[in-house]
Amino acid sequence: MEKKLDTQEFIYTYASSPEERSLSHLEMRSFFGMESPYNIIKSTINIDPSRSPFIRERIEVLYSGDELSDILEQVEEIDMLDKTFKIIFIKINDLEKEAQIEYNERRLMERDLGARIHGEADVHNPAHIFGIVAYGGRWYFGNYRKNEAVWLKHTKKPREYSTALSTRVARAVSNLAVPHPDGVRAIDPCCGIGTVLVEALSMGIHIEGRDINPLVTEGSRENIAHFNLKGNVTLGPIADVTEKYDVAIIDMPYNLYTHATPEDQADILRHARRITDKLVVVTIETIDDMIEKAGFEIKDRCVTKKGYFSREILVCY
Repeated sequence: MEKKLDTQEFIYTYASSPEERSLSHLEMRSFFGMESPYNIIKSTINIDPSRSPFIRERIEVLYSGDELSDILEQVEEIDMLDKTFKIIFIKINDLEKEAQIEYNERRLMERDLGARIHGEADVHNPAHIFGIVAYGGRWYFGNYRKNEAVWLKHTKKPREYSTALSTRVARAVSNLAVPHPDGVRAIDPCCGIGTVLVEALSMGIHIEGRDINPLVTEGSRENIAHFNLKGNVTLGPIADVTEKYDVAIIDMPYNLYTHATPEDQADILRHARRITDKLVVVTIETIDDMIEKAGFEIKDRCVTKKGYFSREILVCY
């Protein structure tokens, strides 16, 4: 019988479309410093699954073992007192195709585990949920938490325009910029209608917005307030920013409302270098040379697609 480890471990499962897989893996590297070839990863880093548009669920590991029988023994020490509980077998795993566990066997495992726990099982409205998963040739059991898909609540805004980032991409970009928010100050100096600001603020990221267009700054403030969030949005060019920030997020202006020439883009990047040491850039064009001339080095990147439309996302230092 193997007791739980002194170092807390977490198992995360992922789901993404082929068009967003590159972005999903970049976010995974940003959170955990590594990526997995499967849609599942184990880490000692604690991330709320609802932060990511790609993390599906998380298990906070309580017990692990080489065999399922090891888990069956260990869960006998769980006492739920007056709480009801439910056990979920995680379907996403790294088992080979011939080793995959079918539905009836999964349900049997859940029942066998539940019978060992002191408490009342309730599959419909449990007070607590546990998860069981196979990964890396071992079994893991622990507290289960599902992604609440918070970004879906932000898809309908009072102010919108068609070329704005989707809420999913904006949320992932926010995570690339600020994977661990404690003590981090961020700025979006070309914030537009605030799609990134809404996602970042909803995750507790300390971020400020700015734009040269009074119509979009007004729209950004309205969108932030619509979701009962609080964030500062100012009017003016990045050239006027004097404070230093830990990171900047720039979705390069390219639409009808905030068109920027190559010279304007180079100027934005040059001033970004002045106010921050880390930059996340979203661009529809290849601007590697421009970024390097501004004094940044591209450390990581991905491409995300929507139909025939592609965006590059660059993480720079």
